[in-house]
Order: sequence, then structure tokens, then C-alpha cells
Amino acid sequence: MQDPSPRAADILAQRLYEAGCRHAFGMPGGEVLTLVDALEKAGITFHLTKHENSAGFMAEAVHHRDGAPAILVATLGPGAMNGINVVANALQDRVPMVVLTGCVDADEALTYTHQVMDHSRVYRSITKGTYTLTAKGADIIADKAVSLAMQPRPGPVHIDVPISVADTPVAGVKRRRLAKVAPVSPGGECLEKARRWVAEAERPIAIIGLDVLYDDSRSVVQAFLEHFGIPFVTTYKAKGVVPEDHALCLGGAGLSPLADKHLVPLIEQSDLVLCLGYDPIEMRPGWREIWNPEEKRVIDISAVVNDHYMHQAGLNLVAHTGETLEAIAKGNPARETWPGNEPEQIKAALAKDFPTDESWGPAAVIAETRAVLPLETLATADSGAHRILLSQMWACNEERGLIQSSALCTMGCAVPMAIGLKLAEPDRPVISFSGDAGFLMVAGELSTAAEMGGNPIFLVFVDASLALIELKQRQRQMRNTGVDFGHHDFAAMGRAFGGNGHTVRNRAELRAALEAAVKAETFTVIAAEVERGGYDGRI
Repeated sequence: MQDPSPRAADILAQRLYEAGCRHAFGMPGGEVLTLVDALEKAGITFHLTKHENSAGFMAEAVHHRDGAPAILVATLGPGAMNGINVVANALQDRVPMVVLTGCVDADEALTYTHQVMDHSRVYRSITKGTYTLTAKGADIIADKAVSLAMQPRPGPVHIDVPISVADTPVAGVKRRRLAKVAPVSPGGECLEKARRWVAEAERPIAIIGLDVLYDDSRSVVQAFLEHFGIPFVTTYKAKGVVPEDHALCLGGAGLSPLADKHLVPLIEQSDLVLCLGYDPIEMRPGWREIWNPEEKRVIDISAVVNDHYMHQAGLNLVAHTGETLEAIAKGNPARETWPGNEPEQIKAALAKDFPTDESWGPAAVIAETRAVLPLETLATADSGAHRILLSQMWACNEERGLIQSSALCTMGCAVPMAIGLKLAEPDRPVISFSGDAGFLMVAGELSTAAEMGGNPIFLVFVDASLALIELKQRQRQMRNTGVDFGHHDFAAMGRAFGGNGHTVRNRAELRAALEAAVKAETFTVIAAEVERGGYDGRI
């Protein structure tokens, strides 16, 4: 007896498996049961979470380790709407994601209204594209979705899956393969101008962005910077593309006014700015049009055409970063740069402004944690004042060593991201850094951490305040309104969900808690009690 024809859902799942996907996250409903069954049969494990938003962040974290598109599964109506935030985050943070939602059949929707809504219309503004699955086109739609999600710049793609379509047998499926795009480098007059500008620069500086994460040119970038002696800053998502202990590294930029007061003047002093895969979506207004391309030489190498107007360049190259840098460097001799040694002076000033030796407070928590945990620790950061400080102080020796929501800046992302990292890298230490407000948004996912196993560490900065917003209120001389909340026992929450919990109020207690957490069999919540106002003058 011949095997029955695969269902449309099976074809979709198989294509996702072929794209490298091995994990999917979400909450099932009756409308996606066939889809979940198909994913499992194809070899893609479905993980139950407590909220679709958290599911998307777990999926994103797995993507950062295996490179395959993240998969979010949501049922119709409220399930699909719960995932809106994380999908919008994926669009702004350039995360390739395939969003699978269930829906009732078109004929059924003509007279049945319960939970029925136009998913595609809602998702259209926060995705790169949206499709409705058809039985005969299941393979094509799956391939198009994966391709679109992964194309520069990456982002989410939505597929609505009608109930009956998912179950429809499909015979005679053709094997189709999308053409692979070869890396492109510039030539002609543009290349010669870039070579000349680099050769003539005495005070060059580079800004490295997240495009480099996706074109696999990190080694070429590092070799190019070393050859020409070019100091560099990175956006927060590009931290570690070149190890941050490198002599030319000036750290992350774009969010901390304290750091920017040193870095922006250095850029102003430069005679050549190289934007290497620099996507300014992570940057704040202080980085908007900070140079005049009519007065300063700027080479912008990017994955897509500049339509953001955050900055302009005299030479725009839409090309592969590594291929372009190799073409610029070929036969181009190095020269001495920065004769006044200004980058070293800036590094010294940054080290002074972000000290690691305070007795207690947010900076001490970060410094002590970095000192205790192994170098190969993977970290996640939630949004808030602690993220700004952490992104300046937490040195990364590899790309994606610290992941965060740095474009949309969604609160509540760090805990599910850490759960996803631990799933993908069970043998590496994983820690999340959350403010107490962000942690409360996703505390229920501690049960997911317990169910998935492993020993991720969830560190919470406890000051019973939306510290960053409260700081902005005070800076504008406004009344304290809507930023304070109750003081809760976060360590007890960890124990209640089957993990470990510690409350710490000094470096010695934190060190002991971290050392225990690394050896623990299950997850650990560490509540670091810090004084209100602890970020004043620090970020």
C-alpha cells in the first residue's frame, strides 16, 4: 500500500526543515493542530510557551545560534494578536522569522464571526510580506517566505494557514529550489574612489552594524581594520563582531549619552568615516546627521539602499561588506593613523566614565557578574536603564554574545531569549539581565524554563521603579508619576516555579549566588537589590 500524499502542512513543514529550522515556539489552538503535527513529523520540535510574545523571543534566540529562520506559531484571533509585538520587533531588529497563524476557511468566514479577523491585514505593516497558504502552492509559499525572511535586511514573514488547507493531501509536488545570490562587490570609478579615500585618510574611523552579522564577513572586517589601523565603534547588536578586547575597539555606541559625549567628537575629528554594514535603526537622535557629507569623506557599505536618511555619504556602496573591503584593500598600502593618539585617549576616558570598582550598585552587579562567569557565557538584556549600562560594560569576544531588543526596545525580552539560548546551547552558561518591571511581564515563563530544563540564570535589578523613565521625569523636572510599583520577592518566585532563588545586596552575596547558579541543576533567579537613583550619572 502506497503512503498517502503529504498534507499541505507537511510540505510547508518539510521546507522549513530544509531551511535549517529545528525548533518552533508558540501556543496551540484547534486551528493549528495539523500544523503542529506536521512540524513535529518533519523534525521540528514544537515548544509550548506561556505567551506568544515570549515564544517569538525564544525563537529569535535560537536563530541567533543556528542561523535558521525563527518560527512562531499562533492560533487565530487572540493568539495571532498576542504575537504582534515580537513580530514588530523582528522587523525592526532585522530578525528572520516565519510567523504561522491558523485561520478559518474563507467560505466559513463568510458567516462565522467568532474570533475571525483579517490576520494578513494586521500583519502587513509589521512584516516583509504576508501569504495565505494554498494546497498546491504550499511548497512555493514556504520557499518564498524563507527567502524573503532571509534576504537583506532580514525580517519576519507571515503565513496564514486555513484549517482545511493544512489537512489537504497534495500529490505530485515538484522539487523547486531558489537560486542563491552570490556576494557582490563594487568596481569601476566607485571602487577607485574608495581605495583612494582609504589610502589618503590620516584619521579614519569605522562604525560597524548588524549587516555584518548576516553577510559572514567578520574576519575580513577585522583584517581590514587591522591593516589600515582604523579604530571602530559598533552598534549594540554588532557587539563582538570584532572581539571587544581588540586594541582598535572603542565599544558600543548609539544609546548612552555618557559614551556618546566621547565618541561623537572623535567622529567629528575624523577625516574618513567608514560605515560597514551600519544599519542606524538602533541609534538615537544624537546620531542623526552627525556629519556633513559635503565636508567629510564618508563611505557607506550597506546591504540595501539608504532610504532612512539618518546619515548621508559621499560614496554609497550597496554591496557585500567583506567582498567590498577586500577589493578596497587589495594592493593598497597601510599608513600611520591618528598621529595625536586620540582613540587611545577616548578609550581611557570611557574606562573612567564606566568604572568597575564601585562597592555596590548596578555597575557593580555587572562587573561582578562578568568577573565570575566564564568568558563563553551568553547574555541577554532587557530594555531599561540597566541595558544601557550593560551594553557599555559587558565586553563580548564573539558576535551575538549579548542579544537584546535594540531597535524596538521591547520590555520582557531577556528572560525568554535566555531560555531560547539555553535550549540551543545547553553546555554554555546563559544569563539574562532584567529590570524588575520587565521581569514581572514574563515571570510566568519561569515555568517554561523549568519544563525545558537546563540552568539559565535570571538576574533581576530590583529597585521597584521604572528607573529609566523615572530618570527622564526628573531630568524634565516632572512629578514622580506612574513609575513606581511594589517591592516583590523575586527569589521566592524562582523557588515557586521549581528553580533556585537568591536575594543579594553586596558583591560577596552576588558572587556566591552566581557560583551556585552555574553548578545548579535547574534555573536560578538572582534578585540584586539596588538603590533608586543608582543609574544617575552612569549612563
